[in-house]
Amino acid sequence: METISTTGNPEPATRNPIIQLENVCFSYPNGRAVLDNVQFEIKQGEKLGLIGPNGSGKTTFLHIIMGLLSSWSGTVRILGKPVETEQDFREVRRKVGFLFQNADDQLFSPTVLEDVAFGPLNLGKKPGEAREMSLDTLKALNLDGFEDRVTHRLSGGEKKLVALATVLVMKPDVLLLDEPTTGLDEDTSKRIIDILNGLDISYVIVSHEYDFLARTTRNIYSMQGGKIEYSGRSENLHSHYHSHPHGTVPHSHN
Repeated sequence: METISTTGNPEPATRNPIIQLENVCFSYPNGRAVLDNVQFEIKQGEKLGLIGPNGSGKTTFLHIIMGLLSSWSGTVRILGKPVETEQDFREVRRKVGFLFQNADDQLFSPTVLEDVAFGPLNLGKKPGEAREMSLDTLKALNLDGFEDRVTHRLSGGEKKLVALATVLVMKPDVLLLDEPTTGLDEDTSKRIIDILNGLDISYVIVSHEYDFLARTTRNIYSMQGGKIEYSGRSENLHSHYHSHPHGTVPHSHN
């Protein structure tokens, strides 16, 4: 597989924050508080995993970054600039790629090529240029020959890979991935691992699959009680769960 990259990662001392959340709070209309003064930051070159129980707010956190939900209070900064209005978030979506948990939420065109080319065309690229960008991205993901496939007839794993292509063709500065391997077979999960490890951009992965996070990220954060806290190095994750006083957490054994 070809490597998809942007510029080389700078040295840690020169890395700048790409996404910052400061004191972000969010509650659903039923009054249930999900995010409680969340503080979070990802810098250039960082590859982070986010874990937590179902319903803890992980997907909500991603949706707020993308402007799909509006925080009740606090500040979201993308590349150092506060984002508040829908126009602000339209610009964000050019720079932050979001992979939905369900690929069917991402794919809506009749053919694979039309789906992948939609983003570049929406950016104002000419049809020929959008086609070339799309074919290059499909080739990089080992999806040669998929361009004329009917999207809704693809398998679940194929849909997920095409959905990832629709994100990567935009050449984002950072990726947000919501449960990218849920329900996938082992071969497709391995392909996604290889793709992610070949990327030269930052990303945050929400996942319940510890082995997957151990192979694709460097540091792990956990969401509990409406807050995000650093939990340790991804290499310390392992696939079986243990009971702890504060819930399920990643850890290592001596």
